[in-house]
Amino acid sequence: MNKIMAITGASSGIGLATALKFAELGWTVYAGTRNVARDQEQYANVANLHFMEMEVTDPSSMEQAFDIIEKEQGRLDVLFCNAGFGFLRSLGQATFEEIQAVFDTNVYGVMHTIRAGLPLLRKSDSAHLIATTSVGGLVGQPFNEIYCAAKFAVEGLLESLATYYKPAFGIDVTLLEPGAIATNFNSTVMSHIQQTGGIREDEYKPILTQYLDAFTSRNSVPQTSESVADVVVQLVTEMAPKPLRLRTSEKAEAFVQYKVSQDPTGLEGMLNTRKLHLNL
Repeated sequence: MNKIMAITGASSGIGLATALKFAELGWTVYAGTRNVARDQEQYANVANLHFMEMEVTDPSSMEQAFDIIEKEQGRLDVLFCNAGFGFLRSLGQATFEEIQAVFDTNVYGVMHTIRAGLPLLRKSDSAHLIATTSVGGLVGQPFNEIYCAAKFAVEGLLESLATYYKPAFGIDVTLLEPGAIATNFNSTVMSHIQQTGGIREDEYKPILTQYLDAFTSRNSVPQTSESVADVVVQLVTEMAPKPLRLRTSEKAEAFVQYKVSQDPTGLEGMLNTRKLHLNL
């Protein structure tokens, strides 16, 4: 039976790389983008890949997208909530509008996507819900406090869903946790800093400069989006049981080791919580 996947944030980076790999495997892939015509034209030669409007900050956009998928396919096997963007400003420097924008996409966007896609996932006999978070969803980092807060929120959301989605609806749940990735994600973060006044001459500058120097040195060879996509393919097609948490590289694993050493995949703790609350 043909498998169906929907991916948000699929116009570049991890989302696009994953969409291409699954399309090549013969999956029917609905790739969310804000520029359907451009992306569909660029990848017109890729069979099974369908770009469609998915604005995760707009619930009606997501509902319309999944209405189309329901009419064309009747179900959804994998929903990959991947849309998001980074943000590097201290809480004391960020405007309320900037903070809201981070949460609108990185948190509420995931919620809108799951709410819209859940009825179709429930119609699959092997459904899987995946969300891209970050090692920053497990470990707080300097000047990333707003971004980390958003990713911590998504971690809490999906960890909670995992306690009952599998026994109640047959839906596996996984948090994908990459470290530094060689995509325009990081360049977008730095571009935002430049567009909003650069590194400001204030009390934060010495610490921020030190952080950026250390980050650049530590991540001189970041993981590629293609290699993350390979991890997603392995997760979906090979891993059993599905982990709750999955780091995408050895560097990412090393970065969070003190937080996850007792329960690397998150399954043990989640299953214990499920048993405690639901006796399942």
